[in-house]
Amino acid sequence: MKEEREKKRGLPKINTIHYGGPWIAAGLLVGAVLPAVFWLLFHKVFWILVIIGALILIVFAVVFAIEMHQDFGAVPYYEKHLRETVPYDPQTQYAVIRSSICTGEKVAGFKNKTDGHFTEVMLIRSPEDEKRFKEIYNLKEIKTEY
Repeated sequence: MKEEREKKRGLPKINTIHYGGPWIAAGLLVGAVLPAVFWLLFHKVFWILVIIGALILIVFAVVFAIEMHQDFGAVPYYEKHLRETVPYDPQTQYAVIRSSICTGEKVAGFKNKTDGHFTEVMLIRSPEDEKRFKEIYNLKEIKTEY
């Protein structure tokens, strides 16, 4: 609900892929590139630009750190919207963990019941990862295929 209001107002989250780059670019442009250009043209350092650029980068870093830890590490940042980005339809798919017989690597995902297409969702390194995968998609059991 809150995110929908933010989208309507046009207030992007500062640490998203789409907006993090421009914030960093603006900080570097104002704090490093413009002062270098002014120094080359006028042989004078405009310290106010360096300070403003540094403040932009510092504010970005602080807000980024706050947003990354806003749930106190309960849900990793990349998993917050996993359910929406990789949808699961129990009518056409079933949950499965693919395990390599050679390396033992495990990947959780969904397999299509009709054509067998496997959609990778996340790497399983420990039982906790498997538990998180089940919690994200409200699953009780997961098949393991080798």
